[in-house]
Amino acid sequence: MLLMASTILFSCADTAVVNPTETGEVTQTSDFDYQVDEFADIKVLRYQIPGWEDLSLKEQKLVYYLVQAGLSGRDIIWDQNYRHNLKIREALENIYTTYQGDKSSEDWKNFETYLKRVWFSNGIHHHYSMDKLKPGFSKAYFDTLLDETGTELTGEAYEVIFNDKDSKKVNLDESKGLVEGSAVNFYGEGITAKDVEEFYATKKSPDPNRPLAYGLNSKLVKENGQIVEKVYKSGGMYGPAIDKITFWLEKAKGVAENEEQAKALGLLIDYYKSGDLKTWDEYNIAWVQATKGNIDYINSFIEVYNDPLGYTGSYENIVQIKDFDMSEKMSVLEDNVQWFEDNAPLMEEHKKDSVVGVTYKTVIVAGESGDASPATPIGVNLPNSNWIRKEYGSKSVSLGNIIEAYNNAGSTGRLQEFAHDEEEVALEKEYGELADKLHTALHEVVGHASGQINPGVGETKETLKSYASTMEEGRADLVGLYYLMDPKLEELGLVDDYEKLGKAAYDGYIRNGLMTQLIRLEPGANIEEAHMRNRQWVSAWVFEKGRERNIIEKVTRDGKTYFNITDYAALRDLFGELLKETQRIKSEGDYEAAKNLVENYGVKVDQNIHKEVLERNVQFKSAPYSGFVNPVLVPETDESGEIISIRVEQPVSFEEQMLDYSENYDVLPLEN
Repeated sequence: MLLMASTILFSCADTAVVNPTETGEVTQTSDFDYQVDEFADIKVLRYQIPGWEDLSLKEQKLVYYLVQAGLSGRDIIWDQNYRHNLKIREALENIYTTYQGDKSSEDWKNFETYLKRVWFSNGIHHHYSMDKLKPGFSKAYFDTLLDETGTELTGEAYEVIFNDKDSKKVNLDESKGLVEGSAVNFYGEGITAKDVEEFYATKKSPDPNRPLAYGLNSKLVKENGQIVEKVYKSGGMYGPAIDKITFWLEKAKGVAENEEQAKALGLLIDYYKSGDLKTWDEYNIAWVQATKGNIDYINSFIEVYNDPLGYTGSYENIVQIKDFDMSEKMSVLEDNVQWFEDNAPLMEEHKKDSVVGVTYKTVIVAGESGDASPATPIGVNLPNSNWIRKEYGSKSVSLGNIIEAYNNAGSTGRLQEFAHDEEEVALEKEYGELADKLHTALHEVVGHASGQINPGVGETKETLKSYASTMEEGRADLVGLYYLMDPKLEELGLVDDYEKLGKAAYDGYIRNGLMTQLIRLEPGANIEEAHMRNRQWVSAWVFEKGRERNIIEKVTRDGKTYFNITDYAALRDLFGELLKETQRIKSEGDYEAAKNLVENYGVKVDQNIHKEVLERNVQFKSAPYSGFVNPVLVPETDESGEIISIRVEQPVSFEEQMLDYSENYDVLPLEN
């Protein structure tokens, strides 16, 4: 994961999140035009697929079919994100493509920006803050657009664009009701958090030691006063899209690289057809064991971050080509994962005796969809099931060409403003890129594979509830932070000076966790997004605990605030202490301790610091969020319809790709 020295990327449990970059104006560093568009707080980029020509035609077909399968489910994420999204998208796109009026006015430009923001977020809520997007045009102007284009949008789907209803896609404030206060479309009207927990409490797995992921692929609704589970499957909820997905997966299975890959694809098809969660587990085991071949993929209802209760998975698809050179270089972590587990500062009973089946690869992305697009992860670690990880292992990947695109679309800027001194700047420039790379790798390969839950303790989503995601992300971050200043990294040949690497990593993490990530928040806001929370509670906890020894000092100079680490070794010890406690919380299912940690350190924002950060950040014009259009795979066929070659083209614009997707992959009804 080759990053700009001043860019900070953090991975998450099963995806990765790009932090606010410390960059200024965008520059190009190669002949390839990486930047597509910039609007509001969004930058849209392109990525390349290096080595495409080196794949065999059979391998190219496999990639193409998997990409098509992913795009066939695009409508699902829109509907999952909010029940009116598909109606609103259709209306906005009809206006955009048919309006013949004045397109030079400020109102029209604001309409275009709003539509682009909706496209980027797969709905009317911000992809990261979860706040409802606010249009920069009036209701009266929108009425004019509807009238002049003959577009129909009425009722709640119309009103919600302008009112305060459903203002948060994912609400984590328990006082507002985790389910009742969330607009995400995983639960029907009248369903409460208590209803959900009571419903799933009645579900008993055949083998308690191998719990099924109840709720992962379904929506709970009330029918005639009774709670009913609507399962995502062929013939069930989202059936038309799922049938398209399985159509392409069948084609992919027909050109699989080996028997193990074909077996996994067959089980995924079976799961989509039946909705059976036991088949889902069987698929994940087969997928983890299918490690041969050049092509891999992620597809289905996977991450639960969009569910305030952590049950239901959002639809996601990523298609990957192995990057052989980088994967070989980073295999040293995979080979030494047991050493890291054995030497972690955890209670002995919380360590795994044998960390099995961890594979780590750098991959080249060939296509993304669902919750992975346009805003994309940079790293992935799957499966999410704790028992499958323990018994069969996991796959960790970093998305090399995605990170390469970030590298080539930025330049230094915020680093100089927020770093405490020139030594900190110099360390970041020399070691920041490698520190980010290794932190992501340690987070994914070691962090998520480490530790174990005590016998008899339930799954983390059941014990830690709404705090499960941020606790897991913080735990994996802490594993990485602890080992980033370990001589083992130098011994393994991963760095020439582990102390300097660790200093750069620690500086960057604290600087971001306590200050620079706040550029993403509106004035007065608390932190709600799980990854932002984990970065703040980790940073704020070590800052407070080290205050008496002045391990991290808060410095005011020329009216500006800085955080300066005075004792890096002592800070490492604090990271280890917090890691031990975080693992204990997970292992024992200590909900109250998780709540206290997150609420006391990860939610509330120092409003004076926030105000200052926003004022200091005004000088930097680069958008804090980035995402991507996908390359277009264009098949050429012979007279009989057989594919004879597949070429890669780049979309001309963001709007071109979004409209193309709506035209060619619009398979669901507007209400589901």
